[in-house]
Amino acid sequence: MKKTYKIDVDCAACAEKMQEAARRTPGVKDAVVTFMTLKMKVEFEEGADPDAVMQAVRENCRKVESDCEVFL
Repeated sequence: MKKTYKIDVDCAACAEKMQEAARRTPGVKDAVVTFMTLKMKVEFEEGADPDAVMQAVRENCRKVESDCEVFL
């Protein structure tokens, strides 16, 4: 399953950090953050609960970039 989320981030380097943090989150098969459109596309592993995984993604992103936001 794939879903797209709006994000708020200040720079392209920060968006790259968010992308890597999302990709390392259990339950995420792949994640792509596009700074220009302020969107995060997430592909979930089969059987994963998207809501629970996205809570973890949000927490992991805030660990690497404290002022970023992922709108669920």
